[in-house]
Amino acid sequence: MDTIGVLTSGGDAPGMNAAIRAVVKVASARNVRVLGVERGYDGLIEGRFRQLTRTVSWGLAPIGALQSEGNKGGTMLGSARSSRFMAPEGREQASHRLQSLGVRGLVVIGGNGSVAGAHHLAIESPIPVVAIPASIDNDIGCTSDAIGVDTALNTIVEACDRISDTAQSLKRAFVVEVMGRQSGYLAMSAAVASAADAVLLPEHHTPDDEIIESIANLIHRNLATERAKRLVLIIKAEGVSIPTDRLVSEVELRLRDANIDIRGAVLGHIVRGGAPSFHDRMLAGRLGLVAVEALMNGVTGHMTAWRTTVGGGRPTSDPMVELFDIPTVLTETTALLDGSSEITKRRMRRMEDIQGVLSL
Repeated sequence: MDTIGVLTSGGDAPGMNAAIRAVVKVASARNVRVLGVERGYDGLIEGRFRQLTRTVSWGLAPIGALQSEGNKGGTMLGSARSSRFMAPEGREQASHRLQSLGVRGLVVIGGNGSVAGAHHLAIESPIPVVAIPASIDNDIGCTSDAIGVDTALNTIVEACDRISDTAQSLKRAFVVEVMGRQSGYLAMSAAVASAADAVLLPEHHTPDDEIIESIANLIHRNLATERAKRLVLIIKAEGVSIPTDRLVSEVELRLRDANIDIRGAVLGHIVRGGAPSFHDRMLAGRLGLVAVEALMNGVTGHMTAWRTTVGGGRPTSDPMVELFDIPTVLTETTALLDGSSEITKRRMRRMEDIQGVLSL
């Protein structure tokens, strides 16, 4: 194998650039050329490739810009969600592009949709494909962690600390919305780390009226009684059915006679940005190494998994990283999101255990 490709797809996650860098450094050390695919699967269909290695006197080396780019958030290759790749014709075009350029293996870095795309390409194309999980929502099956989660959580906790500073000064309640359409992992973890008073998760499927009533009672109990608290912090995942602005206005209406100030803050894409943390850079490096090794060993249709959450993985040179066939990953991902996975059940039981503690 003398040439491989690498692409990033779907929502960006801090550490994607570090993963690209790792793939290129490991491959060039083995004298394997790397082509970067710009704009995800759309770029694959259109043939938007760029050289990520260069020829030097001793063989191959990464391009000069790669070292500094690897320390930045976002993705230097760009990303996109491709509707064309969802059709067999689009995947056939993508396969032809890879073969015409002599690409003998592909590393796909991304979330659930990207991993599913890697699976289709692996079974429909002669090109071996290995995926690396990168999703701030941490909603990918078989891996306990995905690239970008740690940085996103640090960003959320820092934002909550800043909001808490101003809320305490003015004796306010804040509802802070974080990303997580289907998975409340970010909200749940950030609530514990920032000592929030409550957390709202999509997995609970709580009716809107019940949410409004419980949050109004919580705020009143903490700010309008003899308690000495000067702030109430509620963290809400974006996947919770009631919009944040409506939740704030409805709670204000119920507490209009208590003279309590309630604000909402939607962190949105702030959570996606920023330089990756140590953990995300380390994770990117180790998953990138295993991905390249897997391709060179003839593996296809698999995803790298960090400290796996289920059994049945394929061991690798790294004792913390295993390879799982993508159908197993997708099945476990579905279970994570529909609540039938033991991982989700355990998380929900844990949150139920500590819900009463959060507001103390």
